[in-house]
Amino acid sequence: MAGQMIYKIADNITSPLGFTTQENLDAVRQGRSRLRLHSGKWGLPEPFMASLFDEDEIENRFAETIGPAHALTRFEQLALLSATQAIGQCSVDTRSPGCIFILATTKGNVALLHENGPDTDDPRLNLAHTAHTIARHFGNETTPLVVSNACTSGLCAEITAMRLLQSGAYHTAIVIGIDTQSPFIVSGFQSLKALSIHPCRPFSENRMGLNLGEAAATIILQRADHPTDVWQLLRGAIRNDAYHLSGPSKTAIGGRLSLEAACHDFDTDSLAVINAHGTATLYNDEMEAKAIALSGLTHTPVNGYKGCFGHTMGAAGVLETVLTMRSLDEGIILPTQGFDELGVSQPLQVVKVPTPTHRRSFIKMMSGFGGSNAALLCQR
Repeated sequence: MAGQMIYKIADNITSPLGFTTQENLDAVRQGRSRLRLHSGKWGLPEPFMASLFDEDEIENRFAETIGPAHALTRFEQLALLSATQAIGQCSVDTRSPGCIFILATTKGNVALLHENGPDTDDPRLNLAHTAHTIARHFGNETTPLVVSNACTSGLCAEITAMRLLQSGAYHTAIVIGIDTQSPFIVSGFQSLKALSIHPCRPFSENRMGLNLGEAAATIILQRADHPTDVWQLLRGAIRNDAYHLSGPSKTAIGGRLSLEAACHDFDTDSLAVINAHGTATLYNDEMEAKAIALSGLTHTPVNGYKGCFGHTMGAAGVLETVLTMRSLDEGIILPTQGFDELGVSQPLQVVKVPTPTHRRSFIKMMSGFGGSNAALLCQR
């Protein structure tokens, strides 16, 4: 399969800002966000800022567009809403053994612990069970894959899909990144003192922590010898430095190594933007800034989308890749909502307003708990 390229044939973003990629792109360009302060939700004692779907919004949309949900969970309905939209844009045969579904998520159906109690043995808590449910819905009998590597899950899933297609094992990969929020997740981040009750401010001097969000995003990839005028996934790299259970490396070694591997032999002067993780936490933003600087990329514009969507966890890597592709299609680098005064030690060129560009390549980078780091180079 040497010389074959991996390219995108369809995509979807489903979030509280919209049920299509275009709706989400328009919302971000207009500076809209669904970040809201939630007090007393799920009986939690502390308020939290998050971008959440309205009550029953997912269930109602599923019933209107797909049909009866039967035993499907809210998480599974959201995943199917996004995947159905993306699949409807192309002629891919989801039943083919050459088509593989890849589910990227950090917590899956963990909300069932709140609904059924901590001692539940509900098989839907198993991520593999969820992946099979999604694949079987589309008549696919190929064993699906689950990628669950903290916040880098979505980006790692895209890189995994790229490698599987390059190997010739499959001709099509349908990657779905998704997470919904629950008391379990919110309480966990609150225990780490990582959440801000104010809208997050990525890379800013006065940043106070992250906001959570929920979303699903789908990207469908195929391989071809000479695709033209399409988004190609050129190179991806995963570098896990295993520095700490929850804190990023102070030397940014994993982030630097992933960026350098993804950019190897590529003219970085042609990059439109580095789409960063940009969680607005004190240490993650600083680590990313160091990784970018050590890789010699401080001249490249940097942006992030957490001020619009919150941290969507397993969905983030796919959502942010797709949104960057679609924004560059329209000749725009999207702004970093919430950013004001630079608050990291390196001279990043953080994008504050929608910025015209004719460039058609970018890097998507992510980092996560356990010292996980990933970077993906894409070009049209």
